[in-house]
Amino acid sequence: QQRIEIHKLRDGDNLILGFSIGGGIDQDPSQNPFSEDKTDKGIYVTRVSKGGPAEVAGLRMGDKIMQVNGWDMTMVTHDQARKKLTKKNEDVVRLLVTRKSLENAVRQSMMQH
Repeated sequence: QQRIEIHKLRDGDNLILGFSIGGGIDQDPSQNPFSEDKTDKGIYVTRVSKGGPAEVAGLRMGDKIMQVNGWDMTMVTHDQARKKLTKKNEDVVRLLVTRKSLENAVRQSMMQH
């Protein structure tokens, strides 16, 4: 598991995270391309904007979000997850994520540096 801290980007009234999510207990889990277990109703990162706050923080497409600022994200609806991530009064979002290919990711980042 990895801890990722995203500092939202202020754009007028909007706070930008720079990623999209999929999943939730109200969604069809078999449609999730990232989960290994097709009954997994967790929240997954489906898209990360290039150069956005999430990418800078090290979030990757396919990461499963376990917690947002200490809130459990394994049993929430898609909407609840979105609301937890986009709170207007929070500039920083602390995520706890799990990543399938953690070893590969580490190896790649070592090669880049």
